[in-house]
Amino acid sequence: MGAYKRIIRTSCLAVVLLLITMNQAVANQTGTSTELQEGVASFYSDRFQGATTASGEPFDQQALTAAHPSLPFGTKVLVTRPDTGQEVEVLINDRGPFVKGRVIDLSKRAARALGMIRRGTAPVMITLVD
Repeated sequence: MGAYKRIIRTSCLAVVLLLITMNQAVANQTGTSTELQEGVASFYSDRFQGATTASGEPFDQQALTAAHPSLPFGTKVLVTRPDTGQEVEVLINDRGPFVKGRVIDLSKRAARALGMIRRGTAPVMITLVD
């Protein structure tokens, strides 16, 4: 009879762990956690003006757009500088940045909104916009 109780206990524990895991997976898929990343942002050089982006559209320094390594094209994100509180909403339309340690590459207009033109880079937090 002792083996039977162990099997029941083990089965119950397995079900509880499975339910906890499923709950966390559903919470992540439904956007309960909107913060995506923290890291360093940079912005495009003027030499990319008019170049074709990975999404197929021409790059425009005056648009509020950005490159991200993995977010789907068309995703809107809010980019916030935690050190100043400045923020800007951008549309992901390209891939990059291709520099180690960087999490997003912004158009010049977006970089200007974050006050990072002189500095070149800035610490940022990226969150999804619904």
